[in-house]
Amino acid sequence: MSAGGTSVDRDPGLGGVHAALAGLTTRGRSFLAAGVAAALCSFVLGQADLLRVGLLLIALPLVCVAVVYRTRYRVAGSRRLDPGRVPAGSEARVQLRIDNVSRLPTGVLMLQDRVPYVLGPRPRFVLDRVETGGRREVSYRVRSDLRGRYPLGPLQLRLTDPFGMCELTRAFSGYDTLTVVPRAEPLPPVRLSGEAAGYGDGRHRSLALAGEDDVIPRGYRHGDDLRRVHWRSTARYGELMVRREEQPQRARCTVLLDTRRVAHQGAGPDSPFEWAVSGAASAAVHLLERGYSVRLLTDTGSSVPGHDGAGGHASAHDSADAAGLVLDTLSVVRHSDGAGFSRAHDALRGGNEGLLVAFLGELDEEQAVLVARMRQRSGVAVAFVLDGAAWARGGAWTRPRHLDERLRLLRDAGWAALPVAPGASLPELWRQADQYRARHGGVTAPGAADGGWA
Repeated sequence: MSAGGTSVDRDPGLGGVHAALAGLTTRGRSFLAAGVAAALCSFVLGQADLLRVGLLLIALPLVCVAVVYRTRYRVAGSRRLDPGRVPAGSEARVQLRIDNVSRLPTGVLMLQDRVPYVLGPRPRFVLDRVETGGRREVSYRVRSDLRGRYPLGPLQLRLTDPFGMCELTRAFSGYDTLTVVPRAEPLPPVRLSGEAAGYGDGRHRSLALAGEDDVIPRGYRHGDDLRRVHWRSTARYGELMVRREEQPQRARCTVLLDTRRVAHQGAGPDSPFEWAVSGAASAAVHLLERGYSVRLLTDTGSSVPGHDGAGGHASAHDSADAAGLVLDTLSVVRHSDGAGFSRAHDALRGGNEGLLVAFLGELDEEQAVLVARMRQRSGVAVAFVLDGAAWARGGAWTRPRHLDERLRLLRDAGWAALPVAPGASLPELWRQADQYRARHGGVTAPGAADGGWA
């Protein structure tokens, strides 16, 4: 079965005689036990009538077992999940369909779909008699406040006799997967001051060459502007040559997510770690929509897309697919057991990373120094630093002294570093980052190309 589509399984089967006997319900077992007891008492007491009653009590559940066992329904079950990927807190609709593909009508069928407990109660349906070639459709909704990948299925079909003596449950083989991704908030389209050409909406378009003598021409093509003819190369090659067209320089961004277990306190949808994951999703989706090529990087050094991608960044040519790739990764990201950012620092060794947006948990002095050095390998760098202890404590928030020290260290290195209070609004922090850059003139690290803020 495939998420978001329709999948079909046929004929779950009813198993053998042993499986049918194992399907005796409590009522059926009670009748069988009472019949055996009555038969034994009839021998002890010499009562023939009691023996007849015992045989009747024994025969009734066994006949029901035989009837259910000989039931040869052939049915096809399908499930449709719409949509297959939902943000946390949103609902998805699951539609179940049963088709009777046998030559006989069915009796009453009980349908049950297996779902994880976080998606809600297990859905159960009673289906009336399904005629030959007929079908029945039912639907239910699932919802989760916790991101993750959750299997739906397999679909179970339960058959029973009219007296409730025997019940057989058989499962189809297929299942679907519901992906619950972190909620991505819409962010305001702001621009940090000090933006250099080459990033954002004002992307720099540069020629491949620095001067007239360094032009690498190409052959003339029908429709080329004659004003772009390069006469020196034309004379050299004996055919019309034109200057190569300007090439757009792709804006790049790295979203850094701190997943260290020691940096985040608490659990659940309202924990600081979930806020950071949602923030990383919001930033990545927003920047992809603005035309950036985005890479998701964690403190472990792992990145999405991998190093076999274009420069390790998700292409902005199809922002929907790139956003889906990032969101699918964030849906299953978990705490790491690491204690530092050395691997993430090494992953940025190439320099000229463009825009760097970091969502950080609690930092000690050593890790704050290491994060501060990452600024040298990017253009504009923005950090959202969470006070995990305050999130766990709740109540009124007072910024602790050690957090101010970490922020000052990052800002001295050129970061636009902002504290994140419990329940803070990311869109508002996004605007504050723009205002901070405007006030401080957009100073960049030595040797790094500055980037824009979309």
